[in-house]
Parts: sequence; C-alpha cells; structure tokens
Amino acid sequence: MSGCGCEMEARNAQERKTLLIVLAINALMFVFEFGLGWLAQSTGLIADSLDMLADASVYAISLYAIGRSELLKRRSARLSGLMQIGLAALVLVDVVRRFIYGSEPVSTLMMSVGLVALIANVICLSLIMKHRDGGVHMRASLIFSANDVIANAGVILSGALVWWLGSRLPDLLIGLVIALLVLHGGIRILREAAEDEDGCQEGR
Repeated sequence: MSGCGCEMEARNAQERKTLLIVLAINALMFVFEFGLGWLAQSTGLIADSLDMLADASVYAISLYAIGRSELLKRRSARLSGLMQIGLAALVLVDVVRRFIYGSEPVSTLMMSVGLVALIANVICLSLIMKHRDGGVHMRASLIFSANDVIANAGVILSGALVWWLGSRLPDLLIGLVIALLVLHGGIRILREAAEDEDGCQEGR
C-alpha cells in the first residue's frame, strides 16, 4: 500500500510541475499576444490571446485539483469547460463588433506573433501529452493545448491571406473559427466530466 501511495505522490508531483510550466507560458503569452494583437487590430490574435488567458486559468484550476478527490477534479473540469464557453462568447462579440465597425489587421504582426504562439503551445502540448492517461483535469488541459496549436496555425494562415488578398475578412474568419473551436472544446470537456461521473456511479 505504501508503494502505491509513493507512486501516486510521484505522479502528482510530475503533474504539478508540468502544470506550473504551462501556466507560466500561457500567462506570459497572453500579455505578449494581447498587446501586439491590439496594435495589429487582429481579431485572430486577440481571440488567441484570450484563449491563452483562459488556458492559464484552467491550468491553475487543474493545479489545485491535483491530489484531491475525483469529485473535485470533475468539478474543476466543469469549471474549465464553462470558462471556455464564456471565452467563445466574448470572441464572437468581438468578431461582430469588428465586422460592423471595421478594422485594419497588420498581416506581418499576425504571422510573426502567431508563429511565436505556435512554438509556445507545441511545447505545452508535448509536456501535457506525457500525462494524457491522467485524471479528467489533465485530459481537459490536453484538449486546450491541442486546440491552441490548431488556432495558432489558423492565425498564421489568416495573416498570409490578409497580406495576399488585402482584406480583413480572413482575420475575422479565423476569429470566428477560434471561437467555435473553443466552444467545441468547452462542450467536450463538460461531456467528458459528465461521462466520468456516470462511470463512477456505475462502479459503485
């Protein structure tokens, strides 16, 4: 029994270390990407930066859940999912606002900042992949990181299209896509948390 306890403590320590690293990366990238996204008038970059902020919050919640009861882990995952859905709603509002009032996204900033964000999220994804068989709180973190990598690639592509076409529409489109991607991720997390709860109840 003591060996099992030591193994659990070691796994918790590894999860805690990983989440601290990805939390720091996402918090720094939020400040970096939001500031430059605002200067670039890019809905895609601003949406991606808010996604970084939500992820940082989610990692903090997951960090709190480590070593705690399965019930608390499921509640943490639900809170993470609800935060993602709330973020998606905010991004959709920004897309509509910029579509109505206009914007002039700077393509070079979109592509360069998107590339830096992509590298940061690939690092986060590689770290979290090591814990893909962990609790629902870690699986939620994996979903966020995978979505981020896709969103970053989309921002880079939309920046290239803004430059090539001389139009702001690709930026608005990627903002919309990121919002829908985040919304889908939030719903998926809520579903996984519910399935995990159902599995626990059946096992009783």
